[in-house]
Amino acid sequence: MTVSLIISTYNWPDALRLCLGSVMHQCQLPDEIIIADDGSGEPTRRVVEEFGCLSHVPLHHVWHEDKGFRLAEIRNKAFAAAKGDYIIQIDGDLILHDHFVADHKAMAERGCFVSGTRGMVSEACTLKLLGKSFSPLHWYSSGVCHRLNAIRQPFCASVYHRLSKYWYVKGCNMAFWRDDLLKVNGYDQDFVGWGSEDNEMANRLRNAGVTQKRVKFRCVAFHLFHGHGRDESGLEANNTIYRQSIAQKRVRCQNGIDKHLK
Repeated sequence: MTVSLIISTYNWPDALRLCLGSVMHQCQLPDEIIIADDGSGEPTRRVVEEFGCLSHVPLHHVWHEDKGFRLAEIRNKAFAAAKGDYIIQIDGDLILHDHFVADHKAMAERGCFVSGTRGMVSEACTLKLLGKSFSPLHWYSSGVCHRLNAIRQPFCASVYHRLSKYWYVKGCNMAFWRDDLLKVNGYDQDFVGWGSEDNEMANRLRNAGVTQKRVKFRCVAFHLFHGHGRDESGLEANNTIYRQSIAQKRVRCQNGIDKHLK
């Protein structure tokens, strides 16, 4: 099984530097890293180039012009570029536990997609970390909140995913077989602006017979604090698409990953 790690980012190069630093310290590296860049400027490009020289695996930069929040589309473009059998998807404002990739590989199972959680990092701790070289975080680190999401305990993880029936997903920590993404045509690019695109695609995966494996106590990540507000102007329209998708028991979207496949 080959693994592609896809990292979405937009104009926060200091956070991306910490995220990529944590990737470089993984006990098992992915087979490739793809930066899914929703229109960032020159500072982000320089960070990508810096880590491209440091990385022991290929690091690719998939970019499109900044025309507003188009996360669904840039992720599809990264999916289309990915060569791995299995795709781990994160956001560029996460710091990964050093077993993050190894844990996702261990939890991979045909017929399933994985949804994980994340611990939260306080504003004060985030400010201390930004602009510095990578240093690891732990559940007991000062400034880490939601500590239950930050504990790595593989035995508890094996019990949790069998008992959990909670369907909500967080797009910042998910993993899929590439074949399953192609089956449902990836993200619906009609989602523009923040909100609901992850849950809508997860719903289509479940409709296609792909079981959600909700993971806790493994695949641990830490989410950096950011004060910049999100633009929710498209949320009502996005929620309408999501509700329609549920009502129609939709499996495959029309405006999806196939737009970017050669």
